[in-house]
Amino acid sequence: MTSIKVVVASKNPVKINCTSQAFSKAFPSAILDVQGVSVPSNVSDQPMTDAETLEGAKNRARNAQSAQPDADYWVGIEGGIDQESGTMEAFAWISIIGRTKEGKARTASFDLPEKIRALVNQGVELGHADDMVFERTNSKQGNGAVGILTNGLIDRAAYYEPAVVLALIPFLNQELY
Repeated sequence: MTSIKVVVASKNPVKINCTSQAFSKAFPSAILDVQGVSVPSNVSDQPMTDAETLEGAKNRARNAQSAQPDADYWVGIEGGIDQESGTMEAFAWISIIGRTKEGKARTASFDLPEKIRALVNQGVELGHADDMVFERTNSKQGNGAVGILTNGLIDRAAYYEPAVVLALIPFLNQELY
């Protein structure tokens, strides 16, 4: 059996869990060692554009690679928002670095309600805005905005997992990439 070490660029249990689940599906016969490491994104605490969010995910993966160079894969997950035509949408980028190639994918996006938009526009990070509006604590390490707004139909781990799988496409199809 193959052993695969994966380093997630976060200590957030949601990000570690979704990465573990995605890698388990992608490499079902492998023995996985999935660990989290706290590294910076080198972007704003609340990325405000698609490009800044992608940059944050890539930076996290690179910083995880620098912190723990003995792994097989390094995964950066960065949540962000973007404003367009009076709406504010939330999403995340996933960046995966392997030994010889890289992959990336973006989650689906969803519109945020006005109360949260107003707080974010005042400089409040999305997770804190969720906690303020929905009277919760540390929702970003729980079900997050997506879980709250879907009434628990999709939690953060379930939201991120398909994008982690999509970011693995180049590794699952080595002959094509």
